[in-house]
Amino acid sequence: MTRITEEDRFILEQSLFLPMVLTIFNRDLSVIQNSPFKLKDPYIHLIEEAMKRVQKDLYVVKQKMRERKMKAVEVERDEAFTLFSFIYKGYEEKHNYFNPRIRNEVLSMMEKYLFG
Repeated sequence: MTRITEEDRFILEQSLFLPMVLTIFNRDLSVIQNSPFKLKDPYIHLIEEAMKRVQKDLYVVKQKMRERKMKAVEVERDEAFTLFSFIYKGYEEKHNYFNPRIRNEVLSMMEKYLFG
């Protein structure tokens, strides 16, 4: 049984998924900058604004984690699952996430940041 509240679990998951969103936006930004688009600026501006919002939210998440003495670390990854260790109020819990679930969550977060 988990000791982590639903709100704190959401914060921990955000601390895992937001950096993934940033990584994808960075890769996409470099692809757009090196692409043969005639007008790149609107795409670049859209992604940069989304990245600023992600960074701001990540900053808030990390502050909350520091205040609540929480930490999340990736322990192991294979083709199907990723294992994370959540340290919460002095206790450690291991949580296994199905990789397609992570991908879907990151995708929905990207859409949220790009389109509101």
